[in-house]
Amino acid sequence: MKNTPPHSSNPPKLLDQLRAHIRTMHYSIRTEEVYTDWVRRYILFHRKRHPQNMGAAEVEAFLSYLANERHVSSSTQNQAKAALLFLYKQVLNIDLPWLDNITNAKPSQHLPVVLTPTEARAFMIFAPFKNYWAIRM
Repeated sequence: MKNTPPHSSNPPKLLDQLRAHIRTMHYSIRTEEVYTDWVRRYILFHRKRHPQNMGAAEVEAFLSYLANERHVSSSTQNQAKAALLFLYKQVLNIDLPWLDNITNAKPSQHLPVVLTPTEARAFMIFAPFKNYWAIRM
């Protein structure tokens, strides 16, 4: 006899449904963790209201809050948006209209510093710890 859980009249909780859909689509475990966390934050932001009772206006309010109050990066805001769109489309089967009223987070103005090969060699020659470099160019 198999060890099967007893049948319950209660449907699975929302976050469990979300996890099940993510696993069915073979997303990574990290994606599952991040999406679950964003959905949890969204629910807590709206004082534990069920997402089925909310819509585009609440999603826009949450994403704008992230940009305006929390000052998150644009990639972080996009990750939260992807998690919420996945929740509504895949789990709740609700199509949200275009989210036009979102205050988008500002993209970073900082450009990464990349040294040319010549600059990297010069740095390695004049660095005080040059004997510790394990890189040969």
